[in-house]
Amino acid sequence: MIGVAVIGTGFGQKVHIPGFLAHPSIEIVAVYNQDLNKAKAIAQSYNIPHACNTITDIVGLQEVQAVSISTPPFLHYEMAKAALQAGKHVLIEKPTTLNAAEAKELYQLAQKAGVIATVDFEFRFVPGWQFFSELLSEGYVGSKRLIRIDWLGSSRADAGRPWNWYSRKDQGGGALGSLGSHTFDYIHWLFGPVRKLSAHFTTAITERLDSNTGELKPVETDDTCMLMLELADGTPCQVSISAVVHASRTHWIEVYGDRATLVLGSENQKDYIHGFRVSSSGPGKPLTEIEIPNRLLFPKNHSDGRISAFIRVVDEWVQGIESKKEIVPSLREGVYSQLLMDLSHESNNSSSWVDVPSLEEFLA
Repeated sequence: MIGVAVIGTGFGQKVHIPGFLAHPSIEIVAVYNQDLNKAKAIAQSYNIPHACNTITDIVGLQEVQAVSISTPPFLHYEMAKAALQAGKHVLIEKPTTLNAAEAKELYQLAQKAGVIATVDFEFRFVPGWQFFSELLSEGYVGSKRLIRIDWLGSSRADAGRPWNWYSRKDQGGGALGSLGSHTFDYIHWLFGPVRKLSAHFTTAITERLDSNTGELKPVETDDTCMLMLELADGTPCQVSISAVVHASRTHWIEVYGDRATLVLGSENQKDYIHGFRVSSSGPGKPLTEIEIPNRLLFPKNHSDGRISAFIRVVDEWVQGIESKKEIVPSLREGVYSQLLMDLSHESNNSSSWVDVPSLEEFLA
């Protein structure tokens, strides 16, 4: 059994704790919340031995071999750094950090410490996505001519949703960080590296109510992102991301090739893991759904699809820890996603195309 400390009890309590409890190789030995009473209450409800409100206490526990970090992004760097320096394995939520320089430093620390560090890029472990990846790898569409990606959600569509860290640029908020971090990772996974990009961000809801003060506060972050990419192989890629729209097609990827069109899509607005289907068509033909092979399906479908995908992320992490071999995704992939986000901000600020260095060049 691998002793894990859960750092962060929002998403951590919804997804990480249930996922770890369902995994045969994991024992949750500690939980962190900045409010010690909350940490103790959560620990008691799940029979977790230790409750802490400092990272120093967490990484000082001998039983803790690994940590999962699901706090807001502005806390990731210092927490992960402390864990890596203490020789702990790390599973971190996306976005990895606030910028690529921080992510690069964490990657180098993990390499130096010889520990296994991964990022919760869960789409890599979703059945429909894995099948889609297999078909692309087999050359199903032929020569790629155009890629279109729409991720249109409504999580921030309610103007009455209170102001919090998500509205602050300096704390890693915004749609690019929450959704774009995933998008950049799966573009890299499915289609390869990016050569250059152009980005334009907008904010539809410019003020939100601070529930602590009762005052309206400005929203500094994006809620819609429009991206144009040129991949390293020359393929154009168009990306639309929004957290403030009610769309019937919530998450859709279309790949147009000279031989066929391949589509991965979900209309499930409430669960962004369950509901993905794969369809294809030949030139001039209607789309036809392709059945996802049983070998790729989740062994158990949790009602919250994020738990089903997270357990597979943990499977990979555990295999890396036990074999002492680096896995994919690792912090290396986290660095690349973060780099593309940094360059997107640069492009938005300058209203211009930005060249993207190779990951090897950036890490060097």
